[in-house]
Amino acid sequence: MAFADFPDQKQAVDLLQRSLRRGRLGHAYLFSGQVMPQLEALARTLAKTLNCQHPVRAEASFARDGALPPAIDCCDTCPVCRKIDAFTHGDIHRARPESKMRQITIDQMREIMHEVHLRPNEAEYKVAIIEGADRLNNQAANSFLKTLEEPPAKSILILLTTEPQRILETIISRCLRLHFAAEGGHRAGTGQLEWLGEFGRMAVDQKSLISRYRLLDTLLQRLTELKEGIETSLAAKSPLERYDDVETNLKEKWEEELAAAVVAEYRLQRGELLLALQWWLRDVWLLSQSMGAELLSFPELPGAAEVARRITPLQAMENLEIIERTHRMLYTNVQEALALEVGLLKLHL
Repeated sequence: MAFADFPDQKQAVDLLQRSLRRGRLGHAYLFSGQVMPQLEALARTLAKTLNCQHPVRAEASFARDGALPPAIDCCDTCPVCRKIDAFTHGDIHRARPESKMRQITIDQMREIMHEVHLRPNEAEYKVAIIEGADRLNNQAANSFLKTLEEPPAKSILILLTTEPQRILETIISRCLRLHFAAEGGHRAGTGQLEWLGEFGRMAVDQKSLISRYRLLDTLLQRLTELKEGIETSLAAKSPLERYDDVETNLKEKWEEELAAAVVAEYRLQRGELLLALQWWLRDVWLLSQSMGAELLSFPELPGAAEVARRITPLQAMENLEIIERTHRMLYTNVQEALALEVGLLKLHL
């Protein structure tokens, strides 16, 4: 994606492009918002723009010393852009929560910092993307501070978070903050839309405790499908699939890394699914107050209008709070199925 593909984020994107035009890009950014995949896409777009082979350039008046005007967007099609999108570019690095505690560890940050301090191999800028920066453990966060204070030349550090309040103030103070609001509502993929449609149809037919547990079963089945898909996808990319004859210690290390990566990706996709459900319940809340269809996130999906007609606006608001609490509980040591069962049984449908 290019910056032009984010019309709902015009204000924040304009600020970034203004800095690009004037050659005053910061060395570290904190991107915050409600949807992590969107934040990651924006970070990759900035990385592509800085290194694109055929970028969209600023007006000629911004050219300096006979050079071409600075790039303000990427072409999104050149080999460099494609490699950055796939995270296979040698100068673009990423850290994300992958330990058993779903934290970014000091070893991950040391590797990132080592890579950033090396000279670029083929890009003009080295870029490090820290996804879920609120999950940096204390050691990792403190070791990262020195790099934030004294960043190497031609490097950009981009921290991503949906919970900026959990990041150390010492880190926040060293970054330029950009908030990407969910102005255009939630953008669900095809799989999410199909599941939400099924959820909406079943939500209309809630006449007994048994029907409520059927609704829970629908959610648990969808989560099981997500996890199985993640396990298959990540296992295919693991070095365990490519190398059979390896030392026991190395094999165990790869197995631990794969297991941690599966947990991290599953929690991310589970959060996206619950966020989509929260936006559907927001539609119910809007409809309970007789709001117009133009404000709805999923006007094409069934169920929301029927549910809205039989509950009060206060109950609809309580539904949003219930899903938010359930989402937070899942980041504790609570059993997943139990947390989801309690949350769905409390919903007003």
